[in-house]
Amino acid sequence: MDPMENTGWAPLPHSDEDLERAKSAPDTPQTRAATYRLAWNDEDFMTRRELRPVRLQLELLKPEMILAERGIQSTVILFGGARIPEPGGDAWAAKNETQKKNLEANSKYYEEARKFARLCSQQSAASYYREFVVVTGGGPGVMEAGNRGADDVGAPSIGLNIVLPHEQAPNAYVTPELCFNFHYFAIRKMHFVMRAKAVAVFPGGFGTMDELFETLTLIQTGRMERVPIVLFGKAFWEKAMNLDFLAEQGTITPGDQDIIDFVDTADEAWDIIRRFYKL
Repeated sequence: MDPMENTGWAPLPHSDEDLERAKSAPDTPQTRAATYRLAWNDEDFMTRRELRPVRLQLELLKPEMILAERGIQSTVILFGGARIPEPGGDAWAAKNETQKKNLEANSKYYEEARKFARLCSQQSAASYYREFVVVTGGGPGVMEAGNRGADDVGAPSIGLNIVLPHEQAPNAYVTPELCFNFHYFAIRKMHFVMRAKAVAVFPGGFGTMDELFETLTLIQTGRMERVPIVLFGKAFWEKAMNLDFLAEQGTITPGDQDIIDFVDTADEAWDIIRRFYKL
């Protein structure tokens, strides 16, 4: 809603009105010059290195405004590997037979992510999709499974995509009006955790590890409230990271491991969240 509509008084023209006026300006060498473009409508100007602080602010503000207007108050994050295929699907990322075999075996987590997203979304329906809304990175693999699970039960879900050198499109199950694209990883991470009431992490690679440890650090340092952090696949994570070893070495406090719960199924994960919030 336009904030000026509440007062009935708009002494200055809105930017969209000036943009229309600029389009109808006389065609002269002066009006064709790049310097004549309105600053915020000048792509060359807006992408200059000196404008980075402005772009950071805009990337934070745009999704925040849209999610607030939609009334979304809390989310459940699904992190996990883009390379994990749907059961029976193509393990397209495999570089050798060992990777192919393991990716196909890990495809069970696609189904668990999809089921977990359905459980979250069924709870979300009770709040008219304001609470426990599924959010993923918007890509393939586990992310697709999360958005797909929400779509299975007619629920909206959020996708926070990012521009990468190997161009990827958002998966087909993200709610189009809640599909965002980012340039800055840091701002994307902020949007993941700003509304998070729970974090579900499935097997993945560097990106998944990055997002997991960033969230653990925020909770460990008290910069983020304690929320359930549920890791799917205890056998996978016990090999991928050894938190007991870190505690033995004194690099984390004994008990920091308890920030995490390990599960193997969607039902186990949802039960942890349900009990945490006394749903």
